[in-house]
Amino acid sequence: MPGSDAERVCILLGVYNGAPDLPEQLQSFADQSHQAWDLIASDDGSTDDSPAILRRFGADMALRGNRVELVEGPRRGFAANFLALIARSPDTAEWLAISDQDDVWLPERLARGIAALRKEPADIPALYCSRTWITDAHLGNRRLSALFTKPPGFANALVQNIAAGNTILLNRAAAGLARAAAPGAVGIAGLPAHDWWLYQLITGVGGTVVRDPAPTLLYRQHDANQIGANDGWRARMSRIGMLLGGRFSDWNAANITALETLGTHLTPKNRAALARFAALRQRALPGRVWGFARSGLYRQTALGQAALWLAVLLRRI
Repeated sequence: MPGSDAERVCILLGVYNGAPDLPEQLQSFADQSHQAWDLIASDDGSTDDSPAILRRFGADMALRGNRVELVEGPRRGFAANFLALIARSPDTAEWLAISDQDDVWLPERLARGIAALRKEPADIPALYCSRTWITDAHLGNRRLSALFTKPPGFANALVQNIAAGNTILLNRAAAGLARAAAPGAVGIAGLPAHDWWLYQLITGVGGTVVRDPAPTLLYRQHDANQIGANDGWRARMSRIGMLLGGRFSDWNAANITALETLGTHLTPKNRAALARFAALRQRALPGRVWGFARSGLYRQTALGQAALWLAVLLRRI
């Protein structure tokens, strides 16, 4: 079996009708320089050959000592599928990695994340994420994802996600926290994304977020992407349209509900910040503007911050 149990990574793969691109992603797992990994794939009701592809891959990998388990998803969307995966992840794994079905990992994806997280205290929840190579459906036209320069933190996480889920790796402390908290989040209607939830969770409890400026995977863009990369003016304008159309407000409401289930897991400072954020969303314009100006909430770019201010003025936050 490759690697010791102390080095093993549990990869959590959400699957739904991913047959066209799934084999390339699975092969990129097999090609990792860090060979000590196991895989749990949650199929969320596929009607294509995805389950059969995973079973064949599991049989091949068993010969190398990599365990592959195929489970059924809750069939309530991709966020619920990943949260259910996190909830059922084994507590024996040292590291927990999140994966989409249609990307291609670079060979050092796991090794880079492990090396970065080993520099952090083992008893502090820590999340690693990275930039990506954004590509077209055929893995061409590569361009780097955004390089965020403001520090990660709960005041950012409340209004923006900078932790791309397909690049996330959690240390044992973060995995244990997420495993315990996920059942309380999986049933919340409208929760926008598992990766945003993880970013809020880890920063909310005072954990560490390490964002690698180097890309670790090829992020394939196609018509079936559940969210897609937020790069380019067209994508940014689409996100701003969602914000002004009320989608952002709905997302915030679901995120707040999920965070409120965490109770004392949040630091006292962040519990207070969450309460202020929830309260300012309900205020009339003068109180809303005053509350937001004092909140410290921030997005990573000037355009994003301007859009956030506009959402406050139009009561779309």
